[in-house]
Amino acid sequence: MATAPAHTPLYDWHVAHGGKMVDFAGWAMPTHYTSIVQEHNATRGAVGITDISHMGRLRFEGPGAAVFLAEMLTRRVADLALGQIRYSLVTNDEGGILDDVLVGRYHNAHGQPYYVLVVNAGNRLKIVRWINDHLPPERATCPGNEIVFTDVSCLWAMFAIQGPRSVELLQPLVDVDLELLKYYRGAQVQILHPAAQRQGGIVSRTGYTGEDGFEFVLGAGIAPAVWETLLEIGRPLGAVPTGIACRDTLRLESGMPLYGHELTEQINPFQAGLGFACHLVGYDFPGRDALREIEKRPLDVVRIGLELAGRRVAREGAPILADGQEIGRVTSGTFSPTLEKVIAMGYVPPQWSEPGAELTVEIRGHHEPARVVPLPFYRRPTKGAKK
Repeated sequence: MATAPAHTPLYDWHVAHGGKMVDFAGWAMPTHYTSIVQEHNATRGAVGITDISHMGRLRFEGPGAAVFLAEMLTRRVADLALGQIRYSLVTNDEGGILDDVLVGRYHNAHGQPYYVLVVNAGNRLKIVRWINDHLPPERATCPGNEIVFTDVSCLWAMFAIQGPRSVELLQPLVDVDLELLKYYRGAQVQILHPAAQRQGGIVSRTGYTGEDGFEFVLGAGIAPAVWETLLEIGRPLGAVPTGIACRDTLRLESGMPLYGHELTEQINPFQAGLGFACHLVGYDFPGRDALREIEKRPLDVVRIGLELAGRRVAREGAPILADGQEIGRVTSGTFSPTLEKVIAMGYVPPQWSEPGAELTVEIRGHHEPARVVPLPFYRRPTKGAKK
């Protein structure tokens, strides 16, 4: 018997405001409220607010937390500064990608460090099991090396506030100067809202859209009231609520891989172009030895970006052809509202991966001309640049 999808703290709001609800990674989530293109363009031009409470949040504390995370993740953890966030991977013993994650370091009320690991919604239970399998019971009680691991996903809500006016929108609700918060940095904040009653939260300058913006973690109980206030503050700024569908078009324009599409347990970090996220010397994590061997060998396939000449959208699984022969498959594709053309990502052998290479994509029996282009497809304008 199928399990009903879980609800975020904003489920009732989404339904009441016309969100088109779907089961996404085991959660009832809105794909859109108005149209995908409108919500996409609002994020690029002003600011979009997305409920991402379905994402997993895992907390690690205790004197052994940093060492344990260093044994689980492909990147360094021990040298994280207070408030620093790092993109990393969790790999299996063969070097395949179990998930891509963000890990950040914060301090509790007693000044002791704790770490927050943000994982993909569809991988949360898998990663929790993986952690528990690698966390022997004695690690919780060993003097000087204690670890307390807690899945706090359902206790917290999480909003993505993305776009060029995101600072203006969020600033009235937090007690830190957001202009001073650098990219891939986070801060513990007091939430300046009557419903918060001195509750704190976490704001990080991170996102999945290619725009400037923030991810805002707060208590589940106050999430609906804070969400309503954000929309009220944001209305004069052009802010709109956005669903997960435009989140996908935004990340694809920005060349960001999505787990289950560009990233799977059958793909290794070097194929995906994520070798920078693997520290293989001086660290020992599951898959480290396998990745050392993989790094020595020529790659069989690599991730590429494609621009298609026509208007047909290349969906996941569409064959990529060279000289009439299939050489790979599309992993994600969409019509880009910003670029006004069809774009896609996929995997092909390295000899077909150079920008400018002319390929074709088979879409419902039609062979559509395509050209390899550098990733990302879109970069946001720098401050002061003309749009």
